[in-house]
Amino acid sequence: MSFQQGLSGLNGAAKSLDVIGNNIANASTVGFKGATTQFADVYANSLSGAGGVSAGIGVKVAAIAQQFSQGNVESSNNPLDMAINGPGFFRTETAGMIQYTRNGQFSLDKNGYMVNAQGARLTGYGLNANGQLAAGAPVALRIETADLDPVATSKIQVQLNLDSRSLPPTTTPFDINDPTTYNRQTPLSVYDTLGNAHVLSTYYVKTDAGTWNVYAANDGVEVNALKAAAAATGIGPTFTAVNDARAAWEAASRAVPPVPADMTAALQAYAAEAGALVTAAAAAGLATPENQLAIQAAADAVAIVPGMTPEQVDAAMTKAIRVPAAVIGTLRFDTSGNLNKLVTTQGGKMTYDVPIYPDTGAELVLPVEIDFDGTTQYGIATSEKKLLQDGYSPGTLQRFSAGADGTILGQYSNGQTRALGQVVLANFTNPNGLESLGNNAWAESANSGVPLMGTPGSGSMGVLQSSAVESSNVDLTAELVNMITAQRVYQANAQTIKTQDSVLQTLVNLR
Repeated sequence: MSFQQGLSGLNGAAKSLDVIGNNIANASTVGFKGATTQFADVYANSLSGAGGVSAGIGVKVAAIAQQFSQGNVESSNNPLDMAINGPGFFRTETAGMIQYTRNGQFSLDKNGYMVNAQGARLTGYGLNANGQLAAGAPVALRIETADLDPVATSKIQVQLNLDSRSLPPTTTPFDINDPTTYNRQTPLSVYDTLGNAHVLSTYYVKTDAGTWNVYAANDGVEVNALKAAAAATGIGPTFTAVNDARAAWEAASRAVPPVPADMTAALQAYAAEAGALVTAAAAAGLATPENQLAIQAAADAVAIVPGMTPEQVDAAMTKAIRVPAAVIGTLRFDTSGNLNKLVTTQGGKMTYDVPIYPDTGAELVLPVEIDFDGTTQYGIATSEKKLLQDGYSPGTLQRFSAGADGTILGQYSNGQTRALGQVVLANFTNPNGLESLGNNAWAESANSGVPLMGTPGSGSMGVLQSSAVESSNVDLTAELVNMITAQRVYQANAQTIKTQDSVLQTLVNLR
């Protein structure tokens, strides 16, 4: 007789209870994958090689297999939390060791790296020198919190429909201050090289059937007038006198105590020098002699008022300038209402230099190209269909989140979005062959095969869900039932040992 079968059964049931207990203990562990105990029967080898009449000698634990089935995806309040919906593992790195996990609870460390609770860094694709995603060997993902640099506007897309029933304005010539001299005005924000916003307005004046002239203004001042107003801004010998006069006013304004008479004298000198340059530019722009006198008079009138500044002198001159407006281009349409690019100025892509004035410290000229492709002339009310430009102001990082493809998008205060990195997933031919390391982490082994890398949603990889976590796949109800079953198995095996002991006792007591 042998106690081997019952003893092995006790060991197997105890091991099964250990596994069940571990599953239940981790029922609330994010990304945990439950395990099952797999058993195999045990037979003694026969020397003769024949069998069929021998009883088995018990049971052994063949394997403890983890179940990599999908857990429920639950939302969270952390934008860095991510859940994998489908196959794949997060790839992390700690102390040079690569680990794999389904736990997507991440945060930022003091250096901006995305790490889990154990400090392992999440890996993926970083950015190259141009700020674009650089596919290659995965690296530790770091969220760059630096401000987004401004981008000056260079291209503008305008699509609109100009009402073919419109009549040419009865009032001429074109004047941005007189709405009766044009048919339509379209404003659009543009940005200089420092990210300062300006309002660039285009004006449309119908001159004949299917023909429209286009004018432009920046910050409410027509382009030709703005060029004349900016004539007093610059460096070099031409601007020496006006810059010296401004410097003298600034020195007088900083004097302690300030002397009002000195400030007024310096401002009058500035008004004289700046007025001369602006008046000459206005004359070159075909301003009338009367308007030339009005420009200088406006500058002088401000300069004698105590407390005025050079900026207020400039503003007064700008307001007084009256020069013929410049046509930046002409739109011509065919009889079907489509833009006739063969006879339209520059084929519908009009380029011109927008003066930046007052001086913001940015480049004084903003070259832009306006593309009117798609503009039509139909017999319906004039309306804008598309107004787009490619510039933006500087911005600070406000928030970030991961998309379904793993791309981490940062949202900035200027309304722009930018890729900050991309999460990379790994999958294995045999996930059950992974070596468990604890802390919801596994390591590659000879049985798992080499990791197959890819971005979420590609190939066999699952997709990511931001602000969510994957809960444990443990079914508590099933585990409690399994625990009762394992308990009964343990009791039954104990009973076989008890029976064997009773039989042995009977043999011992034979007389």
